[in-house]
Amino acid sequence: MHFTRKIEATLLSWKEKSQRKPLILRGARQVGKSTLLQQFGKGYQHFINLNLERPSDRKYFEREREIREVWEQIIFEKKLPNDPANTLLFIDEIQEIPATIKQLRYFYEDMPELHVVAAGSLLEFALGEVKSFPVGRIEELTLHPLDFEEFLMAVSENAALEQLRKVPLNDFAYDKLFEQYKRYIIIGGMPGVVRKYVETQFDLASLREVYASVWDTYKSDVIKYAKNATEANVMRHIITTAPYVRDRISFAGFGASNYRSREVGEAFRALDLAKIIYLIYPTTQTAPPQTPDLTRKPRLQFLDTGLLNYASDIQAELLLLDDLNEYYKGFAVNHAITQELIANSASSVSRPHFWVRENTNANAEVDMTYKWRNLLLPVEVKSGAKGSLRSLHEYMELTPHDLAVRFLGNKVSIEKCTTKLGKEFKLLNLPYFACTQLGRYVEWAMAQ
Repeated sequence: MHFTRKIEATLLSWKEKSQRKPLILRGARQVGKSTLLQQFGKGYQHFINLNLERPSDRKYFEREREIREVWEQIIFEKKLPNDPANTLLFIDEIQEIPATIKQLRYFYEDMPELHVVAAGSLLEFALGEVKSFPVGRIEELTLHPLDFEEFLMAVSENAALEQLRKVPLNDFAYDKLFEQYKRYIIIGGMPGVVRKYVETQFDLASLREVYASVWDTYKSDVIKYAKNATEANVMRHIITTAPYVRDRISFAGFGASNYRSREVGEAFRALDLAKIIYLIYPTTQTAPPQTPDLTRKPRLQFLDTGLLNYASDIQAELLLLDDLNEYYKGFAVNHAITQELIANSASSVSRPHFWVRENTNANAEVDMTYKWRNLLLPVEVKSGAKGSLRSLHEYMELTPHDLAVRFLGNKVSIEKCTTKLGKEFKLLNLPYFACTQLGRYVEWAMAQ
């Protein structure tokens, strides 16, 4: 079963470039990198799939030599013609031989006509062993779990997807889209989980073994990269306790442990490199460029909301809610929207921050910030009747623009608001499921 991924359009553009560089596709394990590139390879006359976990494929790169010699050995043993312009060479699990990453530059310099893509998990750890990273000689893309648009395509809700992409949305589409988004938040976007969901005719009970397999793989994988036994123990503790955390964290004593701040911080940074648990730091700025304040408490963002729900055993609880914002101050829907903003960012390393203003008199916190052109917009995730939006009003008093965004379980609308100091601004209300269309809605609101 092949799922359409939005990144396929970027791959096709890369294929057509006249000055094409080797491409590295990053992403955590089991987000679909290998499946995507194997499907992409079907668009070539010749497709060579090398997996460096296999000894028969490792041999091509175990010693450094001329790239044309490597190429000639590959096509000789694979019984393929010498036709690099119509061939995709896919080097999977490239982190198994980190020196191969450095060799990618020679494909660009010596065989630019050959289409070369590499992929791997835990690549950030392998890059630490690469003495000369080929900056300027390669391109990079990052693949994330399925976002809501891709989820709708996977479950064959094509009419719902068509309506989702209309700005503004037609009234008759809301119920269907809210229903599907609730499922998406509960299930998440891991391709293996979504595939099982479709194959079992949308049976949620059948998914636990898939979640368990993915989660156990992550736990065993990342610990292999611990620097010592202590860091391995701290990682195990974090992975076990972090799914139950709902607030900003302190490193010292994390999860009711005796571990010191430095030990926990190093373990969290390793998990961040593995793309399993991100650290999201706050910013105190209301205009770009925004810089995270690393001296303040971060919050946690997991690779996938569905995995987080499984690990903290809350999926059944979420099914009973009419408005997902009712679960612990909107934690699940906030997490899912952050996940989608990360996946839809043009930058592979960009993450939305949240805004804080902390002083002795009063604290303020806005759920996240969103950079649109030269503006930094505040974004809240709240149900209408339950949130005073005091923090958002404080933010708007400090920023030069006049637009704020709120996600809620309601329809699209624009409210006129006034802060305590008399500044007027527009509040763009969007349904939770419209996150992938945020940029288009901001443009629409600016034009009103």
